[in-house]
Amino acid sequence: MRCRLTRDYRFEAAHFLPRVPEGHKCRRMHGHSYQVRVTIEGEVDPELGWLIDFADVDEVVDPVLAALDHRVLNDLPGLENPTSEVLAMYLWGKLAGRLPLSEVEVAETADSRCAVRGG
Repeated sequence: MRCRLTRDYRFEAAHFLPRVPEGHKCRRMHGHSYQVRVTIEGEVDPELGWLIDFADVDEVVDPVLAALDHRVLNDLPGLENPTSEVLAMYLWGKLAGRLPLSEVEVAETADSRCAVRGG
C-alpha cells in the first residue's frame, strides 16, 4: 500500500527581500518563526509496517534546518532573495534524493505559506 507521511519542523531566521520596491515593508530586515512541513510518499514496507522511521527523516532534515536556524538567510548561497517560494525550492533541493519527497511546505506566518512538489 502506498502512503504519504508528513513531519513538521520549525526554525527561526531573519531575512529581507532585496528585489521588492523601495518602501515595501519586506525590504527591511525582519524575522520569522518558520514552519516547514516535509511530506514523503512511497510504499509501506509490509514487514515493518511503515514507509520510513520518523527518526530517519529527522536525520536528513535536522542538519539542513540547523544550517538556517538563527541566521540571516540572505547570507547563505542560494538564498540571496529568500522569499517563501525560493526557500521552499531551496529546501527541496537539499532534501531531494535523500528522501522520497512528495512536498515541501514553508510557512513564514500562521496564514502565509508556500508548497512545492517535484516529479
